[in-house]
Amino acid sequence: MKVQQFLEHHGINQNPFSQEDAQTDPLFQKLCSDGTFHPAWDKIYGDPSTPSTAVVFGEKGSGKTALRLQIVDHTAKYNRENPDHRVFIINYDDFNPFLDSFNEKVGWPGARPEKTLSKWRLWDHIDCILSLATTNIVDDILDSKPPKDAGSFQVSKGKIASLTRTNKRDLLLLASFYDRSSDLAQQHRWASLRRALAVPNWKSFCDFTIGLVVTLVLFGILAQTSSLNQFGRPWPWFIVLAGWAPWIWHQSKMALLAWKTSRQIRVLDRPVNQLRSILANFDPKDLIGQPIPARDRSDDRYELLTKLQNILEAFGFDSICVLVDRVDEPHLINGSPERMKALLWSMFDNKFLKHAGIGFKLLLPIEVSFYLTREDKEFYERSRLDKQNLIRTLEWTGESLFDLANDRARACAISPDPSISIKKWFEESINEPELVSTLSRLRVPRHLFKFLHRLLVEHCHRYTDESPRWTINRETLQSSLAVYMRDLEAYDRGLGTG
Repeated sequence: MKVQQFLEHHGINQNPFSQEDAQTDPLFQKLCSDGTFHPAWDKIYGDPSTPSTAVVFGEKGSGKTALRLQIVDHTAKYNRENPDHRVFIINYDDFNPFLDSFNEKVGWPGARPEKTLSKWRLWDHIDCILSLATTNIVDDILDSKPPKDAGSFQVSKGKIASLTRTNKRDLLLLASFYDRSSDLAQQHRWASLRRALAVPNWKSFCDFTIGLVVTLVLFGILAQTSSLNQFGRPWPWFIVLAGWAPWIWHQSKMALLAWKTSRQIRVLDRPVNQLRSILANFDPKDLIGQPIPARDRSDDRYELLTKLQNILEAFGFDSICVLVDRVDEPHLINGSPERMKALLWSMFDNKFLKHAGIGFKLLLPIEVSFYLTREDKEFYERSRLDKQNLIRTLEWTGESLFDLANDRARACAISPDPSISIKKWFEESINEPELVSTLSRLRVPRHLFKFLHRLLVEHCHRYTDESPRWTINRETLQSSLAVYMRDLEAYDRGLGTG
């Protein structure tokens, strides 16, 4: 007997439980907007018009990635309905590029990752966030293709005219430090952005022009008087050096600034000479008093974060939502709770998490939450987790898992039918409370999907196409559950929470 036969008999055209990862599950994309939410959804999502922070701990398979995708989907709807008061989404979920650069700059050959990650600081997180946001903005401005409808989070090139001169300077400043792309050389990309913003840079060539003019005038005078042999004496070279002194001084200052900045932005690879060349293209007056991330402190980063918010506001974004997910996946972390703690703990800072106009959604593995109970009073005073919409466990009850299974089954119905329920898959002696109690042992959606898929296969293997059975009996349910729970317990013991 085939699984598809069983499903079609119950009015379903595909297996609702064949996929386990929300990111690659086409059925989840269909359900994303249809009211299939975790019971804590309202607390986590909040109100997009007034961004709030939420700190969520959940075991693998509990739906953290699904929550992130739902937040993006619902925020996109909000943006379409409020085009002048949008929310800018930053997906902070791919840590590998940042950790690779950090490890190269901070780590020692043969050093344990825990020791390297212990040097990670709050401003490194802010640098990552600024890089992600700045790169997205520059990509949108330089993209020659027409806007996609993903445009609910897209910066409109038509609004460049609404940027003030200060906004344009700030965007060029952010791009010089944080823009990250493999498509173009950094200098060419920055120059293209400057032209797109229509920002002239002729003043940056004044020192070079003075040096060139002094050299040419001196050469012309000596040539006119047939005295070119004077270049064999020191005095013409002193004049040439004096003419080029302002340019040499300016380039030296930019080289020193670029060196300091390249050392302090530890999550990005910023070649010193390349950064010097970009900084030298600014009007010198535009860099006076500006926050430069050249010191190991967060103050300059907070100012740059405010500049980013001002730029986005000019593009029609009133607030920012930062989605933190998949912190256990980078190869430097490799699922280690101790390494995750080293990476994340600096982020638990109330000033950072409550930064005006920014909402952080931290979707974190539950293994890290056990470290919270070991922290001292100082940590809790600094983090103020009591104000961060803390959810210690992303729990699913048997009832919520039963509802989720039914929602997925109805989404796969051959024709719309609200009466479709997985309860009808089982013989009448298995009542709904018993089925709900059985599902509650599975804890999270991923285990629910795995178990129900395995149960369907096990049931269909017991019968032939000629003698099918359209309900699952108690013995098959209990034996399949026992085997699955044994496998799950073995996985928990060997590899952590499953």
